[in-house]
Amino acid sequence: MKSSWLSTLLLLFSIQVAFAQQSNKGVVTGRLIDQETQAPLDFATISILSAVDSSVITGGVSDEQGKFAIEAKFGRYLAKIDFISYQSKTISGVEISADQRIADLGDIMIGASAEMLEEIEVVAEKSEMQFDLDKRTFNVGKDLANKGGSAEEILDAIPSVSVDVEGAVSLRGTENVTILVDGKPSGLIGADGGGLKSLPASMIERVEVVTNASARYDASGTGGIINIVLKKDRKKGINGAIDVSGGLPQRYGVGLNLNARKKDVNFFINYGFRNRTGPGKGYTYQEFYGDVPIPFSEQYNTRERGGNSHSIRAGMDFFLSERDVLTGSILYRIGDDYSDALTEFRDFDANRVLTDISERRQDETEEESNLNYELNYERKFSEKGRKFVAQLQYRSETETEAADYVETAFDLNGIATGEDPLLQRSLNAEENGTLLLQADYVHPFTENMKMEFGGKATFRKIGNDYLVEEFGNSIWNRLDNVSNNFNYNEDIAAVYGIFGNKIGKWSYQVGLRAEHSHVVTELVETNELNDRSYTNLFPSAHVNYEIDPANSFQVSYSRRISRPRFWYLNPFFNFSNQRNFWGGNPNLDPEFTDSYEVGYIKYWDNVTLGSSVYYRKTTGVIERIARVDGEGITRTQPENLSTENAFGMEFTTTADITKGWRVDANANFYSERTFGEVGDLTLENEAITFSNRVTSKIKLWKDTEFQTRFWYRAPQNTTQGRQRSMYSFDLGLSTDLLQKKATLTLAVRDLFNTRKWRSETYGSGFFMDRVHQRRAGQTTLSFNYRINQDNKRQRRGGDRGDMDGGDGGDMEF
Repeated sequence: MKSSWLSTLLLLFSIQVAFAQQSNKGVVTGRLIDQETQAPLDFATISILSAVDSSVITGGVSDEQGKFAIEAKFGRYLAKIDFISYQSKTISGVEISADQRIADLGDIMIGASAEMLEEIEVVAEKSEMQFDLDKRTFNVGKDLANKGGSAEEILDAIPSVSVDVEGAVSLRGTENVTILVDGKPSGLIGADGGGLKSLPASMIERVEVVTNASARYDASGTGGIINIVLKKDRKKGINGAIDVSGGLPQRYGVGLNLNARKKDVNFFINYGFRNRTGPGKGYTYQEFYGDVPIPFSEQYNTRERGGNSHSIRAGMDFFLSERDVLTGSILYRIGDDYSDALTEFRDFDANRVLTDISERRQDETEEESNLNYELNYERKFSEKGRKFVAQLQYRSETETEAADYVETAFDLNGIATGEDPLLQRSLNAEENGTLLLQADYVHPFTENMKMEFGGKATFRKIGNDYLVEEFGNSIWNRLDNVSNNFNYNEDIAAVYGIFGNKIGKWSYQVGLRAEHSHVVTELVETNELNDRSYTNLFPSAHVNYEIDPANSFQVSYSRRISRPRFWYLNPFFNFSNQRNFWGGNPNLDPEFTDSYEVGYIKYWDNVTLGSSVYYRKTTGVIERIARVDGEGITRTQPENLSTENAFGMEFTTTADITKGWRVDANANFYSERTFGEVGDLTLENEAITFSNRVTSKIKLWKDTEFQTRFWYRAPQNTTQGRQRSMYSFDLGLSTDLLQKKATLTLAVRDLFNTRKWRSETYGSGFFMDRVHQRRAGQTTLSFNYRINQDNKRQRRGGDRGDMDGGDGGDMEF
């Protein structure tokens, strides 16, 4: 009570000071109250409108006590109050004059909108998939199949997104995707996305997919942007959730998401622990033509990946004023992983008679740590939509991989010959440091017209030391042909400007981004230096036409760049299999893509349909090319080809079949033509393929839901072969407990164990048929307990997506 009186006195004092400085202005005050619960409504929007034509003059938001004070010039106004899932309210007769400088509207009761008066639950009542013309949002809390899983598994379940056998993420058929966390690069992801498997799903609120980004975003990622938004809240008091999960193959985890706000300070913390075991297996058949020592070969591979990881993110929002927020956070992740593999080689002569049997065993340990410091400042001005944001971030990452290899010979009966085994070992140590500076400013000229501009600079340094040794003559001898030190320095500076306007049913946005890149790679021991600098312009344009509130079109264009990833430049070849090497290429150039897209959204009462047609033209396409030498050794490395033309159509829909049955479906039809020449190789590919996902969720009774999902990917031609079809089937069952404060979920991924990558590769002098299963089907039981989360207090706002997304990194159009 004392605090309330003090805040009121300070408010009146600030008003009087403002009057003394500006004699022709007054202030509109009041307090917003929930009509049902009598609780104050914080962060509601109050707009001050002209009484003549209802144009917006100024506005503001309510504080944690529901109070507001908005300065305006003398005149007659309307006050309009908007708050998500509450009835809008307009108050007329608001007047400020020299005789009445304070227009006190008193306590204003706000009721829930009629469509929300039935029982509405927290995030659990949001649609799993939400639509906007330029992006789609996927609410992680609604996907039962991913309970207790990882970020990698979540992305693999999102329409048009897939994660391949090596963990590479692709969107609409291309791996050139930028992955962000809360709208920014993050140490949680790792240098090349390897951290996705260690990031617990319990820390993730939602995932946003942007297929044709504006000039506001980095130009990298020709396929689009995937933004992972972590859980964070700013509601007053203490609230959060605890997650516990366990399953088979062995996997268990614990997650904690906690938020505490008191007055002007908000504390938040996320913690996740994961222990996982991922058995996998594979088979490779190879044919080699010509005068080679091994004409035919079979390889049987079993592998188990696993380990422990801890992720913790903690920070604080400090509300300097009702318009200024300073946020500081720190993120720390450590991982202690292992990768054990056994490969059996069976070699045959030209008559397909078995001649040799051997096996190669790998025992590898991986230790990694990521540290991320971040400081953000946000200033919201009195004019609605005007704001300034500044960010400072520093990330450091270390990773050490140590592996022992033992290769043993067997006779044709599978009995060890007794010969001394081949002993080898490797040590790969990597350090990565990145500094990011960014500032963005949005200036609205009118309610519908705005301009924004900003700048960004990133400075990245990676050092990689790779040592391979072989035991002989009682000592370990260094293998110089596969050992080296590799340094990578990347500096990127960018500025951008965007102008947007709305005229009637038409709205448009045009932008231009300029980026200067300076990339230096160095092979230390051979003194090979590759120094490249280039400056590029990246225009973007979006045009919308709203036929009516339920029908909208968008036409968009953007130019993008895909710089070669660190591991694509690092020439060290993977040493786990001495017959199939994979390494990078330090001479790679970036890819450039011109992307065009036409989108349409249609809303019915119970159905939403999103559709798009897209075309991408890419130059300097990077493809992984395999070659076989005279000894029958396959070496694969990335190369720049000439061009790729890709065309596709995508359909995404969500439909409420009945009150308790919802179906989400996605289908992506994709065609590409690639042509290029690499040395003496001429490579050409024309492919037509498609993929689809269908998710069905049925409410069995009041507090229990059952989910099924089917996924299918059709066969697809590649520049050196063909990928065969693949499908999987997932199940999920959840029920609310403890008066809806807790949820128990049983999830089964890949029920029939059919998710296997099958491919054919062929070229001059060789053919290879490969089947690989990265991880077997899995079953997980998870328990979620919510702390002080009132189901009726946080109401949902429909299925059209939150364009500003709170802490989602300004992913709006």
